[in-house]
Amino acid sequence: MLTYKGYTAKVEFDEDAMLFHGEVIGIKDVVTFQGSSVKEIEKSFKHSIDDYLEFCKERGEKPDKPFTGKFVVRLTPDLHRKIYISAARSGESINTWLNKNLGQVLNAR
Repeated sequence: MLTYKGYTAKVEFDEDAMLFHGEVIGIKDVVTFQGSSVKEIEKSFKHSIDDYLEFCKERGEKPDKPFTGKFVVRLTPDLHRKIYISAARSGESINTWLNKNLGQVLNAR
């Protein structure tokens, strides 16, 4: 994975073409790039992001952002209740409690 200016891309290697190719993930717009070496794919990725941002600016459009920090999740009523109670016991909002606990789980990996 590559990251630059808040954007993340996945990179794969095409054995037939002997090229790395990548695509920015987490946005609706399609931003791709390629290169024949690690150094070249990193440079191409950054160039593609800069081009994308400039293109959006020229068109007067806001570039798509990878993540807003908001997502909707459906829970069972019982799990919702348990989360609410755990957050209340900690003296935290559900959002704060979830951020803390999900962060701990993901950072433990």
